[in-house]
Amino acid sequence: MTDTTTDKMTKQTTDMRLSEQIAQLEDQLNDVLELLESLSSENAVLKARENQLLHERSELHHRNDKVRSQVESMIQRLKTMES
Repeated sequence: MTDTTTDKMTKQTTDMRLSEQIAQLEDQLNDVLELLESLSSENAVLKARENQLLHERSELHHRNDKVRSQVESMIQRLKTMES
């Protein structure tokens, strides 16, 4: 083989390796993008759930305060009745 033929084969081999590496990188990038999309979706669901739980917690605190006030009022009435 001549030097030119060897150079062409070396270049083709290098080009093939580069093409394979680029294809692997593209596959990895697609995997990362799919994961990002999945995590973004999951994050949105979790944030919505967090907001719902915070709202429920606020309502429970409000109800608890209301019941506490009613119980305290009843205790005062009972004490007044005893006197």
